[in-house]
Amino acid sequence: MLTFNPSLTPSPQDYSLLTDLYQLTMAACYAGEDIAQKKASFELFVRRLPAHFGYLVAMGLAQGLNYLENLHFTSEQIDYLKNTGIFNHAPPNFWSLLENQGFTGDVWAVPEGTAIFTNEPLLRVEAPLWQAQIVETYLLNTINYQTLIATRAARMRDMAGENPILLEFGTRRAFSPQGAIWAARAALAAGFDATSNVLAAKELKQKPSGTMAHALVMAIKALSGSEDQAFTAFNRYFPGATLLIDTYDTITAAQRLAEKIKAGEAEVKGVRLDSGDLGSLSQKVRSLLPMVNIFASGDIDEWELKRLREENASIDGYGVGTRLVTGEPVNGVYKLVEIDDIPTMKQSSHKMTYPGRKQIFRCYDHGMIKSDRLALIDEKIELGETRLLELVMKQGKVVTKNESLDTIRHRVQTSVKSLPQATRKITEPTPIKVNISQPLEKLRQSLIV
Repeated sequence: MLTFNPSLTPSPQDYSLLTDLYQLTMAACYAGEDIAQKKASFELFVRRLPAHFGYLVAMGLAQGLNYLENLHFTSEQIDYLKNTGIFNHAPPNFWSLLENQGFTGDVWAVPEGTAIFTNEPLLRVEAPLWQAQIVETYLLNTINYQTLIATRAARMRDMAGENPILLEFGTRRAFSPQGAIWAARAALAAGFDATSNVLAAKELKQKPSGTMAHALVMAIKALSGSEDQAFTAFNRYFPGATLLIDTYDTITAAQRLAEKIKAGEAEVKGVRLDSGDLGSLSQKVRSLLPMVNIFASGDIDEWELKRLREENASIDGYGVGTRLVTGEPVNGVYKLVEIDDIPTMKQSSHKMTYPGRKQIFRCYDHGMIKSDRLALIDEKIELGETRLLELVMKQGKVVTKNESLDTIRHRVQTSVKSLPQATRKITEPTPIKVNISQPLEKLRQSLIV
């Protein structure tokens, strides 16, 4: 009888099989052709930016490196693969590779929080061919998703300004429980102040933040007869908590709270608006509750933040969920650029890649990004340039310190501020042009068939 884990929640030791089948069948083919141990280099990059994105913020490297450092195949996993029947003709040395080795390669990457553009490698894996192949799926999964969330969070922080509090409320809309935790991490690293996800906050050594839901107001009102009794009850157990005042009539609720505050019957530190015209409502509520923090939520994105800021909405903080953790994906790809010291490239129409191992050389002018140059790794650095790709893993072991969220957050802020205003626009931005070095272009031309 076939049994399975009904939770379908993977543990870290399951991650070796958290991959696409063709990664393993290709690895078996490499073993049979006696090329599995050839040194290979793969680079992860994006061919195009999502619509209305002028840049991306690299994120997800920490989880990718943790995966690589702990990658191994258990005997149970190997038995499962054998029992599928798919590998009946696989060469015996394929199983030996899985049994005896984890990941033993090197990884070069741009630091998390760095702004990057099209065709620029977020990372490069240099490892035996079979190893570099099977890690593709997991690396794309974590880096593509966290890069999307970090970029959206950075854009939202940019539009909101430095002062408003931004809270990550996306767990219920994220694509999976694991995705929710990754989204919380990426948002915090890119400038959000807190997350409502309690597990994510615990694992990231942060304090979770949240308010209340309409259900509490509705339940207590139905049983006790008053919206005010719901506010009083919640404040009894959570003094100073933010109260959700739009379950019935927002302005009426604010008026009653104002009367209670004036009479000394209540101490209210914050209220949340979750519906209606947030701009005008916030101004009306501010007139009634001038000393109370006003938070807003409800399908907020960077365009709404920009609109509210331009309208001088009286809002101290925002809870952002759906529009942060969903959207057009970052379509990062992972392509072979060199095998056994031989440069290689894909030549498909509209999917051409640049061959060879590469470096990104960034040039600044008074703290602003002036230009990027995509070049081969053996090209010399030019005056005023900085190398972006750094060695982060050597022979399967991480060689860099685990960075704090504060460190990454500061890098995001610096990166975004270094971008031209035309690139920071959230509608029809102008991305920075990535210049292709002459040696790289010459190599590309030489390989076209």
